[in-house]
Amino acid sequence: MITHGRRTLIANGDPVTLPFLTPLNTTQLRSVGIPEPWAFGVADKVRFGELDALGHVNNVAYMSWFEVVRIHYFRNYGVSDYKSADRPRLVLANANVTYKAEMYLGQDYIATARTAQFGNTSFTMEYAVYGDTLHATGSAVIVQLNQDGTKRALSEALKEKMARLDSATPR
Repeated sequence: MITHGRRTLIANGDPVTLPFLTPLNTTQLRSVGIPEPWAFGVADKVRFGELDALGHVNNVAYMSWFEVVRIHYFRNYGVSDYKSADRPRLVLANANVTYKAEMYLGQDYIATARTAQFGNTSFTMEYAVYGDTLHATGSAVIVQLNQDGTKRALSEALKEKMARLDSATPR
């Protein structure tokens, strides 16, 4: 049920109201049973256009959900604001999804994201989709480039933030 742009989920039999399509913090995630190490997520619901001919969520929808949570993550972690002239170009070099359980129209879910590892110019993100159970997991390698296409080093401040907030480790 959506009330004024907020999502009400049931956790341990109790309703918990979370913001709709807004970054969620660790406290909010734990309140609905999202386990560690997840510290960042976004709540939403399955829409009709995300279904396939069999009536469950089409496999491509999960990649879109990972993209949505990734963009929120980038903005909140300071990876890119998508506005400044010298912002990095962020290239998705590799991505995968592992499907765990089907999802259906109107089902509530939370897509989570974290950085698991970082190198000099790239980092590996992990994702998960939780609803009434774990529905999917995924990962992606993101490469940071300058506007001219040359590789751009991750800042030490960003690496420290990823390590502190996500327990990310150097490759």
